[in-house]
Amino acid sequence: MSNSGPLDLALGIGGKMKKEDVQSAAQQYENYHAFYGGEEELRKANYSDMVNKYYDLATSFYEFGWGESLHFATRWKGESLRESIKRHEHFIALQLALKPRMKVLDVGCGIGGPLREIARFSSTSITGLNNNEYQISRGTELNRLAGLTKSCEFVKADFMKMPFSEDTFDAVYAIEATCYAPDVVGCYKEIYRVLKPGQYFAAYECCMTGHYNPNNEIHKKVKAEVELGFGVPDFRTARQCLDALKLAGFEVVWEKDLAVDSPVPWYLPLDASRFSNTSFRFTAVGRFITRTMVKTLEFVGIAPAGSNKVFSLLVKGAEWLLAAARMEIFTPMYFFLVRKPLSNH
Repeated sequence: MSNSGPLDLALGIGGKMKKEDVQSAAQQYENYHAFYGGEEELRKANYSDMVNKYYDLATSFYEFGWGESLHFATRWKGESLRESIKRHEHFIALQLALKPRMKVLDVGCGIGGPLREIARFSSTSITGLNNNEYQISRGTELNRLAGLTKSCEFVKADFMKMPFSEDTFDAVYAIEATCYAPDVVGCYKEIYRVLKPGQYFAAYECCMTGHYNPNNEIHKKVKAEVELGFGVPDFRTARQCLDALKLAGFEVVWEKDLAVDSPVPWYLPLDASRFSNTSFRFTAVGRFITRTMVKTLEFVGIAPAGSNKVFSLLVKGAEWLLAAARMEIFTPMYFFLVRKPLSNH
């Protein structure tokens, strides 16, 4: 059900923006970042516009190369990438003890791959919160194709200002999403507000590990390049995320960087030097074929001008992410399970 053909990819590039605006949008997106003339405070102040531009530009490429679930996963030996992604999603459902008829919120749901998988796995009703119009329209169509329109829905809103009443949801989760928040304490406070007392919030958080040294110029360069490649205003450390959860009022049940014990490195699909049948499009040959295809589609006018620039931006981001992973300064799966107390007293 994912985009799998070149035509689907070409027609999706740019999301809901006008196709003639793709090239200038890609340049404007680059300008938000420190190594391209922008500053961190500018990115935070304009995070909604920046993240929307990023996902309008990148979503079609992501679905073409990765599938409906736009995240990484721990992986066992002998396990395919697709299997590991499903297990990663089932794990968060089990940690939240999801049961039929529970009302669940997916914060920053992308095109809803995890939402659909977790809804099927747990027989729950899930609301996906997303501020990107193109991802919501794509996710709504995928829900229809999966026959999940009665149990899964999308709400277009900023997760810093959720349009829900207090104590609405029985459980909340986020998968590699809240890293986009300009103020993580504010984001966690919003999640705390809409979660029912005594209930749980679980997440895989993208962040810098304890190995990251903010005084190391190489570390700073790699961090900035990964932020550019993935549309993030500013990656926080795992410690900062943990402190923010406590400031928001949550009780920490347990937390751990699950990447540390992954038998197969989570970043292996990004390594273009190795051959893989399951992630062929990320290999050097696969990237070459995709680049040639995108250039051709752009040249004949099917894909908008600037498409190859966007593809190059994403490939470069993947290369820098691989570097950060090998340096052990970044993780996409700092996991935590936290609880909203029954009483604030």
